[in-house]
Amino acid sequence: MEVRPGYKETAAGVIPADWDIDVVENLAHITTGGKNTQDRIEDGVYPFFVRSQTVERINSYSFDGEAVLTAGDGVGTGKVFHYINGKFDVHQRVYRIANFSERLNGYFFYLYFSAHFFNRIIQMTAKSSVDSVRMDMIARMFVPVPPTGAEQRAIAAALSDVDALLGGLDRLIAKKRDLKQAAMQQLLTGQTRLPGFHGEWEVKRLGEVAGIVMGQSPSSLNYNTKGDGLPLIQGNADIANRLTIKRIFTTQITKHGKAGDILMSVRAPVGEVARAVFDVCLGRGVCAIRFPNDFLYHCLIYLEPSWAIHSKGSTFDSVNSADVSAAEIQLPDDPDEQTAIAAVLSDMDAELAALEARRDKTRALKHGMMQELLTGRTRLV
Repeated sequence: MEVRPGYKETAAGVIPADWDIDVVENLAHITTGGKNTQDRIEDGVYPFFVRSQTVERINSYSFDGEAVLTAGDGVGTGKVFHYINGKFDVHQRVYRIANFSERLNGYFFYLYFSAHFFNRIIQMTAKSSVDSVRMDMIARMFVPVPPTGAEQRAIAAALSDVDALLGGLDRLIAKKRDLKQAAMQQLLTGQTRLPGFHGEWEVKRLGEVAGIVMGQSPSSLNYNTKGDGLPLIQGNADIANRLTIKRIFTTQITKHGKAGDILMSVRAPVGEVARAVFDVCLGRGVCAIRFPNDFLYHCLIYLEPSWAIHSKGSTFDSVNSADVSAAEIQLPDDPDEQTAIAAVLSDMDAELAALEARRDKTRALKHGMMQELLTGRTRLV
């Protein structure tokens, strides 16, 4: 592959001709922590990084400064990273990379390291998953080094701004989810009434107010991925974001689910709710529930946790048609009130979906920016 003018091929890939490369051990000090889980003390003051993901708190610390942390083993090895500038202590199975050379901005290093380290250890181990990391895997990793601290800081600042935007979106989404949960609790139980509605609410069994179709799996001999027949919905593998996806098709239609049906899992995990966005074949892991408006869809989502009491069997949870039919729900007599409540909750769902889509686009933007800025393909003026 021809390298464009002003760039060069290096062990760290193609970078600008005026950039340098070096290995981590020449740019920072690498060590492991000295604490273990038993050293943890409640109600302390400083972060204590345990393994790869959990941040607990103790009342002493061994480090005060800028560092990048990554797991030496366990969940998230090679994938989970922390950047911190302050007082903290570190578990003995966590690597601390600190005391950065004057040639290297710590946050620039964190961005490059977190974007490239997992791929490096996959190449070194030839495994698709990694359960431990040796110190030399970190020490010998090549890092591109822009020639000035100003350029490194500019790159770090640009990506930090995107991180701040993502953090703001995450907080806003969490707040909106909490508001949605509170609205469900108030509106779906009749504790808060929408203006203009005063009729009675009743407790009904699901089988009294809705049509229920229990799934039945077809023979696997009729499965295909070519699109022949209908998509088969067996459970969570065929659901994404509460909507059906097309994964496996079947030409043997045992039980027919219609577009718009509410789908509920009847095998582990029991009670999870989704929506059929096209006609489907219902496998034995789900049932279809039909109701004239969206009130029941939101009601069943609110009631998802309650299905734990219907657990059956020692191998996995399941419920049968009698369990589903006997489930009790509370609903207003007036169909207009049902529709109005559903409209409020659907609007909140739409707002959440828009925010999540914006967050996904921002993440994609950050990924693209990292590929461009951290390799010097795009230079900041």
